Amino acid sequence: MRIASLGSGSRGNATLIQQGDTTLLVDNGFSLKQFTARLQRLDLEPQHIDAVLMTHEHSDHSGGVQRLCAKHGIPLWTAVGTARATLPPEFEYHSLVAGRNVTIGEIEVLPVTVPHDASEPLQFVFHQLDNGRRLGLLTDAGHITSHIVEAFDCLDGLLLEFNYDPEMLENGPYPEMLKQRVGGNHGHLSNSQSMDLLRRIDTRNLVCLVAAHISEKNNHPAIVDKLIRQLDHVPEPVMANQENGFDWITV
Repeated sequence: MRIASLGSGSRGNATLIQQGDTTLLVDNGFSLKQFTARLQRLDLEPQHIDAVLMTHEHSDHSGGVQRLCAKHGIPLWTAVGTARATLPPEFEYHSLVAGRNVTIGEIEVLPVTVPHDASEPLQFVFHQLDNGRRLGLLTDAGHITSHIVEAFDCLDGLLLEFNYDPEMLENGPYPEMLKQRVGGNHGHLSNSQSMDLLRRIDTRNLVCLVAAHISEKNNHPAIVDKLIRQLDHVPEPVMANQENGFDWITV
């Protein structure tokens, strides 16, 4: 199983999970033209995608999903609440329910409920059926719950949000209302919250750790990198960025 990103941040997100002949896309916050151009950097075309999983309705994750799926006939999987907030009533999709596994091609997907200011937000754990390897994707969560700790324990790979440095957010350019939203219990994960998760889960099997959704105004990759390197039993981190995401990483 392997993972790549076409871009990660407040201006658009799209993550690819691939195992064998199965390619899954998590979210698409890019226009169809921009998405296709970014996808070609990985030598892929939209018709290679077997399914799209949409985490929630915020435009940096959902903005390009409907048009992509409609144009290329790609099946869409998402929660009912997210569909109602994003899609027209006649748009067909497969419903996801938190805690209920679904199998798409060669990958088993576990949807995980998270605290975020959206209608029915989900994140995911992907299970490679032929060898048991597990890859987690966790962004857009306001705080770490015991349920998150349980779901993301003992993984082989993890893409984890490090959205903001609390001091930079406090002193940064955002208006006060947006600062409160980002830093609230249903906003985004701070560096310290994500570090807390890494300390609470068993990371001894991790071969891949990606820091993602790093704010361009309220954080810096060098800060995140320095923090992660203080931990034992974690691999050298990869920093996902807005412009290029990151290339394929094998889990």
